[in-house]
Amino acid sequence: MSAVLVEINHPSALKKYLDTAMQKHDVDVHTIKNLFIEEVEAYLEHYPDTQHIDIYLCDLNGHLRGKRIDIGCLRNLAKGCYFPLSIYAMSLEGKVIEETGLGKYIGEPDYLCEPVLGTLQPHAIEPETTAQLLLSMKQNMHQDCLFEPRNILKKISTRLHHQNYFPCIAAEIEFYLQPLNMAGNVEETITQCFDINTSDHYQNVLNEIEWVAKQQGIQITGIVSESSSSQYEINLQHTTEILKLCDQIMLLKRTIKQIANKYDLRANFLAKPEIHKAGSGMHFHMSLLDQNHLNLFSSNAEPSEALLKVISGLLLFMPDSMAILAPNLNSFRRFKFGHHVPLEANWGVNNRNVAIRIPCSDQDNQRLEYRVAGADCNPYLAVATILIGTLHGLTHQLEIPKQAHQLKLKSEHVLLPTEQIQALKLLKANRYLNEYLGKAFVDVWCTVKQAEYQSVYSQITSIERNWDI
Repeated sequence: MSAVLVEINHPSALKKYLDTAMQKHDVDVHTIKNLFIEEVEAYLEHYPDTQHIDIYLCDLNGHLRGKRIDIGCLRNLAKGCYFPLSIYAMSLEGKVIEETGLGKYIGEPDYLCEPVLGTLQPHAIEPETTAQLLLSMKQNMHQDCLFEPRNILKKISTRLHHQNYFPCIAAEIEFYLQPLNMAGNVEETITQCFDINTSDHYQNVLNEIEWVAKQQGIQITGIVSESSSSQYEINLQHTTEILKLCDQIMLLKRTIKQIANKYDLRANFLAKPEIHKAGSGMHFHMSLLDQNHLNLFSSNAEPSEALLKVISGLLLFMPDSMAILAPNLNSFRRFKFGHHVPLEANWGVNNRNVAIRIPCSDQDNQRLEYRVAGADCNPYLAVATILIGTLHGLTHQLEIPKQAHQLKLKSEHVLLPTEQIQALKLLKANRYLNEYLGKAFVDVWCTVKQAEYQSVYSQITSIERNWDI
């Protein structure tokens, strides 16, 4: 086990300020700087031997990009620091895609980046000496960077809040634990679905992940053995603090990878790491609260009007959102028959084959489960997509679609795109998604993704070389 971590408990007044600052945009800049200094002092009181801080941004693909700084520089971060805008033009390989126009063409400019309050947390493996801190990029002194996924989610979430809608979301993250050296693969069971007697080696890893996450303020509500051997699902607590939820998903994925490596394992979040095994998704459960914290989805019998309106908006945008929810070529390998993966834009009650499932629950906790996104998605963008559909459905008069089992005609079925280039074309052509996400962002996203696709597609496989042609 790692060195002992101590969970920081901010004084109640400071915590209240932190929560407020993370939810609002109009908090005084000077106040935020003071709050950050207070957060630093509180952290160092518990971790006086801290020597380094990993500061990072979350790029388009959900990769963390940043650097390690000395403890002497931490307080100065209250004034911000600078990173290049081209971070948001990077491919999965870490290459700046110059066709976006965000790199050398404009001189590789730096932009101001500010610390996100409440995200100063201990490192998973070196907690006593190393901390980590999330940053957010500014377009200028008064505007958020329009290419940053976190800022896009903040913008959509704020639009909902202004209309007194408050989504409450929980996340389920699937992944595989694999030997670092796949040649020395461990013996696998045929299936381990819901098995609580997982191997001691993996159980130690899972126990440590849960323990470290708790010290980082991340509330894990469950860890499930999934249908394929070495596949697991981690469930996070539902919350109305949507940005914080996605911040924690990113931190948790890093923590899982670090702890897995400690045990000579690799945590694999590919949507389809092995063709004959189940894919890995990132499912989101959502209810919708009003300004009085009442669940608008609650109903005595039939789905509520609010729930049906939200479903109509989600399904309307689902096919054209696939380029976000399935962000790379491998993502589309997951969408095959036989593993409870949605292949259509549809919904149903207590049905795991559909894209939007209404789970079993009591009246107060009625919710929907959005089952499309892969484990490889950027959570900020995936949740932003869900909130866009939610907002659109609530504010427009849309046709309420039938449940999946009621669809009789072939023309009533709406298939999801099955390959990446098709999905990118749909996204780029959808004027509503361009409006909600920002046309400049959609253009950059599609340019990066087309470059990634071409990079993979341009490689000759061993199968082709072995053809007798």
